[in-house]
Amino acid sequence: MSTTGNEPTISSYAKAPAKTITAGGITFAYRELGTKGGIPVVFFTHLAATLDNWDPRIVDPIAANRHVITFDNAGVGASTGKVPGTIEESADDAYLFIKALGFDKIDVFSFSLGAMIAQDLAIKHPDLVRKLVLTGTGPRGGRDMDKVVGTTYWDILRATLTRSDPKEFLFFSRNAVGKAAGKAFVNRLKERTIDRDKDISLKAFQTQLKAIQRYGRSKPSDLSRLTQPTLIANGDHDRMVPSILSEDLHRRIKGSELIIYPDSGHGGIFQYHEAFAPVAARFLALEDA
Repeated sequence: MSTTGNEPTISSYAKAPAKTITAGGITFAYRELGTKGGIPVVFFTHLAATLDNWDPRIVDPIAANRHVITFDNAGVGASTGKVPGTIEESADDAYLFIKALGFDKIDVFSFSLGAMIAQDLAIKHPDLVRKLVLTGTGPRGGRDMDKVVGTTYWDILRATLTRSDPKEFLFFSRNAVGKAAGKAFVNRLKERTIDRDKDISLKAFQTQLKAIQRYGRSKPSDLSRLTQPTLIANGDHDRMVPSILSEDLHRRIKGSELIIYPDSGHGGIFQYHEAFAPVAARFLALEDA
């Protein structure tokens, strides 16, 4: 393990110390919080995201009772290496990171691109993953997933013209409720004021986008192989990864649970964090470990 029992317990993501660990020639940047011991919850993040892009209103409630770990994918933020050209290769990198930390079993909380990586990880290493939370995502080969490139660039342009954060357009509806939720979300991401992560480079971002496009155009995975308890969530109007793909995941992953939040988009779990965080925390509880 990379940590010791003598460290103080950190309960706030805004105060989680920045750490690194090297595996396979890659130095991974990560943060951890919550009570250490047992099965950790590893967070897999979204397109273009660094450690600073996790909503503390999601992370902190889960970390109240669990050991939580977030990390930068290879080639992103403060992690070294190059962004892989495929989702499967990103899953291989994630496996390197998890094993370097010394874990043989994890729970997964994932969003968007991170949930695509998590699916590939769980299929390739089924004994590693105990529970899966898949949010704002879809299956390999999902219909219209490859259109994310055009949607992303269009919303970046719209955000630039209005001097806004692109996530306000990409994650939230452009009605009054969505606009307010988007601004609140972006403000929460600024709560950490010291030791912030590096932004993703343009080249790394473009490589991730192409990997998602390739994933959307690939042959579907056999999701019947996912037998872990799985919680799926999204908004009802996801423009990045069509909401219907969450329903597709639900149909194809036996025994999975599905939550679709009304009047919300790709970032539905962030807009409805007060409702979703307790549900996710209960789902990830350790009673059946």
